[in-house]
Amino acid sequence: MIQIQNVSKQYVLSKKQQKELRTHDTSFFAVNNVSFTCTPGRVFSLLGPNGAGKTTLLRMISTILSPTSGDIFVSETNIKDSPELVRSKIGFLTGTTNLYDRLTSEEIVKYFADLHGMDKEKFKIRKELLFDQLNIHEFSKKRIGQLSIGMKQKVSIARSMIHDPGVVIFDEPTAGLDVITAHNIIELIKQCKQEGKTIIFSTHIMSEVDLLCDDLAIINRGDLIYNDTMENFRTHSSPQSLTEAFIQIVKKNSTIPVA
Repeated sequence: MIQIQNVSKQYVLSKKQQKELRTHDTSFFAVNNVSFTCTPGRVFSLLGPNGAGKTTLLRMISTILSPTSGDIFVSETNIKDSPELVRSKIGFLTGTTNLYDRLTSEEIVKYFADLHGMDKEKFKIRKELLFDQLNIHEFSKKRIGQLSIGMKQKVSIARSMIHDPGVVIFDEPTAGLDVITAHNIIELIKQCKQEGKTIIFSTHIMSEVDLLCDDLAIINRGDLIYNDTMENFRTHSSPQSLTEAFIQIVKKNSTIPVA
């Protein structure tokens, strides 16, 4: 489970940034007093325009960033109290992950398994399962620098999931990928749901939301502007498309025009 309780992330603006943004404000909130809960066995979608605060929020959940105020609990552990324990419980996948070019796919995944203290037998079983599912075997001995974007993303999935985490975080995982690789990620998310994992993902692709989502939240300019089940969102959006309903909610809660 993931519990977000009155979480904010505030950044101080330099004089140069104030000038560039044409503001007299000395700080801004990338995330402003946000609260929601993600439950096991359900897929929670985090939606919002570019710059809304989605990635900032996901990075706080994964302990990459610390909240300015509020609390985040991952499997009942406060990220402030035990960030290392939280990191052992999560898998974090983003579309912008960098991998070390000189290592092979297998070496990258083994390195992350070692970081999580996996024993050899458990690693072997888990690696075979993921490599079979993601079709990594055919390039497992190749160096990362020789792989395509789609292949690299498959390796990123494997290194994020090798320790079989109970909580998985996906930040636009299918962005820029071919249809087959994107499909592999979608199937992985479905499998995580079947296994009762806690899943949160952000995306701009509404067809993925429609296919996978059980609950969703929409944030805009750091503020939570919608939080409900996907079933209720569909009911309230009818006869509009999901995309039209999303745009309408954002426009209604924004002073800045949305294209």
